Amino acid sequence: MKKRIKLKGRIKSYILFGIYLGILLFIVAGAVFMIDYRAGILLGAFTVFYFVVTLTLYFYNKPVIMNELISFATEYGQIQKKLLRDLDLPYALLDDAGRVIWTNITFENVIHQPKGYNKSITSLFPTITRDRLPDDTGVDEAQYELEYEGSEYVAKFKKISLKDMAENSDMIEAKDYNGYLIAVYLFDETALHIALQEVDDQSLSVGMIYLDNYEEALESVEEVRRSLLIALIDRKVNKYISSLDGISKKLEKDKYLVILRKKTIAQLQESRFDLLEEVKTVNIGNEMAVTISIGIGLDGLTYAQNYEFARNAIDLALGRGGDQAVIKTPESITYYGGKSQQVEKNTRVKARVKAHALREIITGKDKVLVMGHRMPDVDSFGAAVGIYRIAQTLGRKTHIVLNDVTSAIQPMVDLFRNNPEYDEDMIIDSQQAIEAAGSNAVLVVVDVNKPSITECPDLLRFCKSVVVLDHHRQGTETIENATLSYVEPYASSACEMVSEILQYTYDNIKIRTEEADCMYSGIMIDTNNFMTKTGVRTFEAAAFLRRNGADVTRVRKLFREDAAEYKAKADAVSQAEIYKQYFAISVCTADELPSPTIIGAQAANELLNIKGIKASFVLTDYQGKIYVSARSIDEVNVQIIMERMGGGGHMNTAACQLEGTGLAEAIGILKRTIDSMLENGEI
Repeated sequence: MKKRIKLKGRIKSYILFGIYLGILLFIVAGAVFMIDYRAGILLGAFTVFYFVVTLTLYFYNKPVIMNELISFATEYGQIQKKLLRDLDLPYALLDDAGRVIWTNITFENVIHQPKGYNKSITSLFPTITRDRLPDDTGVDEAQYELEYEGSEYVAKFKKISLKDMAENSDMIEAKDYNGYLIAVYLFDETALHIALQEVDDQSLSVGMIYLDNYEEALESVEEVRRSLLIALIDRKVNKYISSLDGISKKLEKDKYLVILRKKTIAQLQESRFDLLEEVKTVNIGNEMAVTISIGIGLDGLTYAQNYEFARNAIDLALGRGGDQAVIKTPESITYYGGKSQQVEKNTRVKARVKAHALREIITGKDKVLVMGHRMPDVDSFGAAVGIYRIAQTLGRKTHIVLNDVTSAIQPMVDLFRNNPEYDEDMIIDSQQAIEAAGSNAVLVVVDVNKPSITECPDLLRFCKSVVVLDHHRQGTETIENATLSYVEPYASSACEMVSEILQYTYDNIKIRTEEADCMYSGIMIDTNNFMTKTGVRTFEAAAFLRRNGADVTRVRKLFREDAAEYKAKADAVSQAEIYKQYFAISVCTADELPSPTIIGAQAANELLNIKGIKASFVLTDYQGKIYVSARSIDEVNVQIIMERMGGGGHMNTAACQLEGTGLAEAIGILKRTIDSMLENGEI
């Protein structure tokens, strides 16, 4: 073996240096001999002696040197092996199938297995399957985060090819051999993650607390006791925030700025913001309980961004009716509470201000486009007709965007089509609306604030000036950058809001009977014949329309049902299942009818007449989707149930659409959602 081993490189040059020097001396001796033969003979004799000694030492020492090199290499290999075995970094080798074939001591201590453990790496870390390891498809490295026995690791896998070693082996035939091993390194990042989590927990979040019904609550108590009520509310808020190691500062009479650590937000979420309920317990004889809204901004890049998130969150909380908390982060928005009915505002100042702003916007444009939501209902079309009258009175060309005329609004649409009092292009479709849109057109969106379910979502991009008038509670998805936004969840219907605006837009505005009937119908349908969500302003709006020619008998005739629709609704009511004692769930099978979803909504209203029912849900399979209509009276907020399923609406009236599911599966989803929210105390 020693004869087969040859030296090379610097060590070979070092050993042969003496021989090279002897050759040089022979050359020098020859040159000296030419000058002086006696000196040349003497130097030649010395050179021969030097050469003999050098060759003797070379052949004698070479075996000794080779033995030393082999011994060093052997010992060096042992040292390397010992270093790897004693390395503080957990290290192991796997074969190409992912089976452990060698481990060091640290790795054995981590997995609590003795030396010689040779099972698959998946048996130790279930998330590391064979397909996630480096392989012969060109993936040479991989890295994953994993957890093992309470510790968190970053596992790095590196492919080690055996091809070159096998080709140089005298023991195996290695032609076309592509075998490899996989090296595994475990980096314990538990302490790092704990430190990062601690830093994250200590980061500051910004919150805002608004009193929803400050003025109304004060008016319900004696004047001499009002200061006491305010003091008790202040004490309740400040004490609660202080218990969380936070800071609260009163900005205005009904507004607070709150600074909290992020860690305490998790505590608030666990308690589901019980401050919302605690404030309601403040009672010194006030007839109306005080409710608050909370908006919190988290995980912003700067404190200013967190403050902006908090402002957006509080706007959402108020836009959804108050008495709830909203947490906004860069990735998500989370809602808590929202179980109380919003109190109707008695003042019409806001309606007057919005009416004047709307008038200014319309007069500054040449054309007005009005649209509601997809599959329009009576309230949506009635509100659009009201805006049409405002724009026409102000002398602006106006179009109502309407694609599909459902059976619900067919009687009303017929009042305007082929009517010589109205333009033929009063009602246009989406394509015509896009062609008519431009920089000098204003788009008014009624009865919806969610862009994806508007009659023509693309129209929002083509119109620079957008006005939103809606009575639904706002959700995560809203129409952004609206020139004017008037969203009032307390209102019974969009027609009620438009009726109020009508009175302030133009003095002594003239409304035709057809238009008055449409708006009156919208209020009547959305309030279920004035039985739900009606307030003083609802009746005032209805009275205004009645004075302007709305006829109750004529409206009633417009919405009489045919026999098939009536039977379908009765069938849905008769099939209702009472779930968890308080929830009525039914299915509307009205495939042959033009608008089965309307029948489903009506059936949901009817189910509320059953004694003990707090909420009703009717599911309709229509055009490949499952439509869920949800209704309640006062105890259950069906909006948050529908939001959990991807929809939205009001506290008492909400809906959602499910795609890719059957009726049975949709009912299962609904029941699981109800179960989960009941268990967590959300409803």
